[in-house]
Amino acid sequence: MHREEYLRGMRDGIPVMLGYFVVSVTIGIAARGAHLTAAQATVMSLTNLTSAGQFASFAIIAAGAPYLELMLSQAVINLRYCLMSCALSQKVDREMPFFHRLIMAFGITDEIFGLAVGRKGKLDPWYMYGAMSVAIPGWTLGTLLGILSTGMLPPSILNAMNMALYGMFIAIFMPAARDHKILLPIIFVSMGASAVFQLLPVFDFISSGMKIIILTLVISLAAAVLFPIEEEAGDAGCGDAEAEIEAEAGGKGAARA
Repeated sequence: MHREEYLRGMRDGIPVMLGYFVVSVTIGIAARGAHLTAAQATVMSLTNLTSAGQFASFAIIAAGAPYLELMLSQAVINLRYCLMSCALSQKVDREMPFFHRLIMAFGITDEIFGLAVGRKGKLDPWYMYGAMSVAIPGWTLGTLLGILSTGMLPPSILNAMNMALYGMFIAIFMPAARDHKILLPIIFVSMGASAVFQLLPVFDFISSGMKIIILTLVISLAAAVLFPIEEEAGDAGCGDAEAEIEAEAGGKGAARA
């Protein structure tokens, strides 16, 4: 059963991997601008799975800022992944060993989180491992290609690569929006609020990472209060889903949950 979940995660992670590969080429090009070597940029992408965090680190490294400033900036920018981990913790078995939780937490990105949170019933860690096993190499290899091909690609191609990330978001969340009618309006509200935070000068004193954290907390809390999930639906998504999975998978759901 773990093998089936792993292969399903790999299959679902292939579109993420393709998008990561294209987008991370620009990461490699930016890394060259910060005077990183190919090895340094590749290791950074392998261990720090965040485009916002990496782009911010390049500016800090290029400015010769101290390590403490680099550490604090990464902590603030990537704090949203703690919120994602809290959300996914409601979908895993309470008896799951700590090492599974630790590995899953390392692999959480916006897109992998979107895949995982959309899974019905309990989340099998092997599904996450399958998605991670294709998505992370795609991100890392794209960075390597970008830093090796610095100066070879025209700006028009680089701008087109940046658009791939938005297409990947749409591909992940639109199927879920068809099942939950309230999700699509919430997505548009989030986009509008994010644009306001970004464009109005009054919010310039707030860092990009902190803006994401504030919007996530406020919009999620408002959605939870105004549009609560009914108990039965909540049980199917985050509670004891073995009975439902058994009915859908011919009695094999208990082994998967």
